[in-house]
Amino acid sequence: MNTENTKTGRIRGRRMRYIMGSLGLLLLIASCNTTQNNSTDTQNIYQGIEFQMPEIAEPIIPDNTVIITEFGAIPDGQHLNSDAFTKAIAELDKKGGGTLVIPKGIWLTGPIQLISNLNIHTEAGALVIFSTDKSHYPLIETSFEGNNTIRCMSPIYGKKLANISFTGKGVFDGSGEVWRHVKKSKLTSSDWNTLIASGGILNESGTTWYPSEGFMKGEQLSEMNVPSNITSIDQYEEIRDFLRPVMVSLVECKQVLIDGPTFQNSPAWCIHPLMCENLVIKNTTVRNPWFSQNGDGLDIESCKNTLIYNCNFDVGDDAICIKSGKDKDGRERGIATENLIVKNCIVYHGHGGVTIGSEMSGGVKNMHVSNCTFMGTDVGLRFKSNRGRGGIVENIYVSDIQMINIPTNAISFNLYYGGRSVSEMLEEGGLLNGEGINIPAVSEKTPQFKNIFLKNITCRGALQGVYLQGLPEMNLENIVLKNIDIKATNGLQCMDANGISIENIRLTTKNLPAYHFYNSKNVSIKELEITQKENPYITIEGSKTEKIKIEANQQINTNNIVIGKNVNSEAIEIISQ
Repeated sequence: MNTENTKTGRIRGRRMRYIMGSLGLLLLIASCNTTQNNSTDTQNIYQGIEFQMPEIAEPIIPDNTVIITEFGAIPDGQHLNSDAFTKAIAELDKKGGGTLVIPKGIWLTGPIQLISNLNIHTEAGALVIFSTDKSHYPLIETSFEGNNTIRCMSPIYGKKLANISFTGKGVFDGSGEVWRHVKKSKLTSSDWNTLIASGGILNESGTTWYPSEGFMKGEQLSEMNVPSNITSIDQYEEIRDFLRPVMVSLVECKQVLIDGPTFQNSPAWCIHPLMCENLVIKNTTVRNPWFSQNGDGLDIESCKNTLIYNCNFDVGDDAICIKSGKDKDGRERGIATENLIVKNCIVYHGHGGVTIGSEMSGGVKNMHVSNCTFMGTDVGLRFKSNRGRGGIVENIYVSDIQMINIPTNAISFNLYYGGRSVSEMLEEGGLLNGEGINIPAVSEKTPQFKNIFLKNITCRGALQGVYLQGLPEMNLENIVLKNIDIKATNGLQCMDANGISIENIRLTTKNLPAYHFYNSKNVSIKELEITQKENPYITIEGSKTEKIKIEANQQINTNNIVIGKNVNSEAIEIISQ
């Protein structure tokens, strides 16, 4: 018997079965390659938007189709199919683009480099797993954590392309377990022991596991995951293990569609469109282990005209995160994220359900978020930055949000992200009413958050209901909270804020006071309902407090509002029925 001929025959037969089984699918794809932009669900996405949002034209893919099996790919999860992917995409490139079909099976491959006019369609049951051999991912110039740097090429990578789409019901797995470090505190003792037994090394305290010495060295040379004081490519090669890529990197691309697949287990962030224009992400699932360091779901950075809807997230860091570069690199890039709609999304786990920052040095403007549900996210709606960033976040509209079981803040504005606020320094003693605190002058490095509107928000279970923390030199400005119903251990804290409108908020809190204001100006509270009438319900402190007006739905007694000795009592106006 000719063994080689028999083996070849089996492979050919297997390829033919994939081809024949996909004929019906090919007809469907051929009819859908020119994506229609007037479907009912897409039209509904544009309803109720508070700013002028252009309708986004989805990719137009040429009517050419190939199947990965035609180029020698084998779906056994062991054969490396990198060459097959390269050849299939090259064949489509010769034809001006088209659709690459990935049938049911387990397809092991190295990084996939995209071309313009390409649709990658994964059938239901298709699982694309990226190689754990890090030598397959060359070092390239890129951006991570908002800074220009060098990292390994992403498993899915495209730069300066147009008309790209991912469709179908398949799964892309980034093999993130071989890239990430893991903290002991995030695993059970059994899982921790299993991880140690797999290899790698521990830090001196035995609290963090690293895949290799190179990874640990890279972390020691880095700040916020970006190496510093490294000048040669040889130095980067020494810490290659540390330079884990985002899973899907799309840089300066136009007309991008992600519709249907699951993206999971990424080395770092999962999906990262950077400086892209006309981006639609819908009906998509993003999953990462809850303990995955920097395991963000979707990071939209310096992009213009984006739709995100009908998506599910269950990740290890911020779920839907909006960015625009960090500090000097971000300011020099100078590209804001603007014209963004997020609707009908569910977040099961993440550090933030929807987050803006902290890398927002290029600014964020014109953003609508509505009809989303967060279940167990560390923070619900999260706005964060700090001194040194610069950038302006403005014209943000959030409505109809449901949350349950939020471990920290349901709504959080923190301009001391990674640092200590003035109020925290005061609590630690030694300073009286902020005297002696060095407040920097306003400059290009000063972040600014203004014109942000939040309404129709319900939360059942949080440590803190609302946390508003601005900067003394640049207050939060014009923040509107309307129709808010929150049950939490603590209520609302507002510090260094100017122009805060609070209307029809119900705070059911375990601890009092339910409202605390520090150095806040031009605050209007309407339709206040005091649920514990004989106890301090509102405290007002800070020598810079100005013009606070409180209108209650019932009679307020002298115990309900406590005004600090350093507050000008004439700045407080109380109207009760």
